[in-house]
Amino acid sequence: MDEKGIKFLPTTTKPRPRMPKVGWRRSVSDRIPARLVLYFLSWSGFLVSFMMRNDINFALVAMVRDSSSNSSINSHCAPSSMALAGTSPLVPVVANGNFSDLLLSNFSASADDMGDLMGDVVVETTSSKHNENLYGNFDWDSTVQAVIKGSFYWCYVLSQVAGGVATQYFGTKSVFGWSQFFTAACSLCIPYASDIHYGVVILLRSIQGFASGLTWPAMYAIVGYWIPPVERSRFMSSFQGFSIGIGLTYPLCGFIIAHFGWRLVFYTTGTIGMVWCLFWYLLAFNTPQEHPRITPEELEYIELNVSEDIKNGQGMKVPWKKIFTSMPVYAIGLTTFGRIWVHYTFIMSGPEYMQKILCFDIQQNGLLSGTPFLCSYLSSVLFCYIADILVHKQLMTLTNVRKLFTALSQIVPGVLVLLVGYLGYNIVIVLVLWFVAVTFITASYAGAMANIVDIAPNLAGPVLAFAQTIHMTASFLQPLVTGVMVTDAQNLNQWLHVFGVSSAVAISCYLVFQFFGTAEIQPWNYPVPDPEVCSTDDSAVIANQPMLKVSSVSGAGYKYNREDDDENDSSDN
Repeated sequence: MDEKGIKFLPTTTKPRPRMPKVGWRRSVSDRIPARLVLYFLSWSGFLVSFMMRNDINFALVAMVRDSSSNSSINSHCAPSSMALAGTSPLVPVVANGNFSDLLLSNFSASADDMGDLMGDVVVETTSSKHNENLYGNFDWDSTVQAVIKGSFYWCYVLSQVAGGVATQYFGTKSVFGWSQFFTAACSLCIPYASDIHYGVVILLRSIQGFASGLTWPAMYAIVGYWIPPVERSRFMSSFQGFSIGIGLTYPLCGFIIAHFGWRLVFYTTGTIGMVWCLFWYLLAFNTPQEHPRITPEELEYIELNVSEDIKNGQGMKVPWKKIFTSMPVYAIGLTTFGRIWVHYTFIMSGPEYMQKILCFDIQQNGLLSGTPFLCSYLSSVLFCYIADILVHKQLMTLTNVRKLFTALSQIVPGVLVLLVGYLGYNIVIVLVLWFVAVTFITASYAGAMANIVDIAPNLAGPVLAFAQTIHMTASFLQPLVTGVMVTDAQNLNQWLHVFGVSSAVAISCYLVFQFFGTAEIQPWNYPVPDPEVCSTDDSAVIANQPMLKVSSVSGAGYKYNREDDDENDSSDN
């Protein structure tokens, strides 16, 4: 057979030499795929990002002085908290100690003074200087606390689109890396800012929010360059590192606060963030071609398997007007607003509810607040696996699969969060419902969140940015509404109102997706054909279609099997 080889590279470019086969002496770095390194960087990056995002939600429980501590001896929490913490009934607020420490510290007092002390049911605290370093430094009311919690998300919402634009100009490595760096730097400064004024804390949290808002669009952008379609679903599971981040943050904060004080919480998360940035800048690269340690085999595999429609989609002009007027996009954004609302009810309000209503001490609070989110990582993988089976075996249409799992992520938690409020002090049942609700929330990643790629595979980043601009408003509205509703954190009726609103928002928002959600690829997903390009080339940009094989010179640069054309020519002759 005559070799009619079509040159895929210009004649002036030397072909890439193939790496010779090597045995066990091959270096460790060559044995680890660069894609695997990128997976763990992504997974750990979201883990660290959410640690720095949520540390203050738990730390505020210890930072703010409990105004009811001097008058709540008859509170329902007094006996329970003392039983859990193993402290004396007269000193419910002594940290890491018991009433005997108080007696020893006042051993030099007279008998009359000691008797007065024993008879006084309102005991202030022992070792006040020590306790101020551990607990209750600030007199911030519920509104101030709500603003501090929500301030992160004001700029987080605004920076979504900016993240997509910045990534186009500077690349994922710079955008994701610098966003993490500034977030970590602000975490390290929060203890000092708290001593100055809560307004400075709000400013730092706003900066953190803007920086963190850049991370999601940035990581979505790098996937198309690095990950072939057959591996894309598995790689997207790396984004679930945020569940592990939330799950680890609360127990870690509980342990640190109980033994070292709340200030060390921010020093710890900030330091972890800085260390992660070092690894990111050493190991992360925007494209496989830029990676200095990638093997020729892996580079060739990526280049041959990244689909041409995605390649043509990268860099295409974003049709913002059509995205802004697309009902399927609004369906995703609005329905996910309800999921975010109920999700942040557990994330932000959960630690305070655990302390004030369920009466857990600081370490138990951290463990019980964080464990459901550790479980939710596994549940998200399970839900995505089941969804793939339903689609692969054609048991349900893709649209119905998305609607089913969106319903599971919002209706089930919406009902359960209402039951949590009504069950009140039935701790065991409440905790079971709490765990189940948080677990089912992750079904959204097989539902509405996955639907972003369904309707616009070439524009997943911009669509995500717009959808998140809508649904992440719930992340700062929820704590503000809670702060207005809950003026007395030990009033169960006020908490019932909070859970009732969360239930109504989650369920009602799902109805939008039920009516307007679809998995059909939208017409504006495709690049606008260039009139100067021939029609055979235009066909290559159609999503989910095999690339046409062309033998003209204009097809140079596309990957196809020349031998198949030779065999067809022979059969025609």
